[in-house]
Amino acid sequence: MTPGINAARKANIPHTIHEYDHDPASESYGTEAAEKTGVDPARVFKTLVVAIDGKDLVVGIVPVTGLLSMKLIARAAGGKKAAMADKALVERATGYVLGGVSPLGQKKRLKTFIDDSALNFDTIFVSAGRRGLEIELAPRDLAELVGGGFFPLHQE
Repeated sequence: MTPGINAARKANIPHTIHEYDHDPASESYGTEAAEKTGVDPARVFKTLVVAIDGKDLVVGIVPVTGLLSMKLIARAAGGKKAAMADKALVERATGYVLGGVSPLGQKKRLKTFIDDSALNFDTIFVSAGRRGLEIELAPRDLAELVGGGFFPLHQE
């Protein structure tokens, strides 16, 4: 069990775990997750950690079919600029390795922003905390668990 799965269980949030054989040669963890679980890629979301104005780390959750807009997440977080956070900082703050960063059960609870396209689905998939492991849950349950909100965040 990962801290992400444990967080969903502890909160009694309905969820389903999906495990697949991760290919280390895969270039996109999110696309691989969609292909190997047989799910519409628009329902599979990646968890990205960014630094706002060079200091505060926040989480952006966007569909694997698009890119996180730095301008939009900075605006949502009340900052001026956003940039992808340093890998070592991400791993230290979340307790997860890149490609397996879950929005759930992070070491340090970071402010979380979820792309509003998640609301188009009854359930979405996010990393459960390990490469090759996804957790499926309702978008509003995810937001409740992470204390997050919904914002337009992605660009095609």
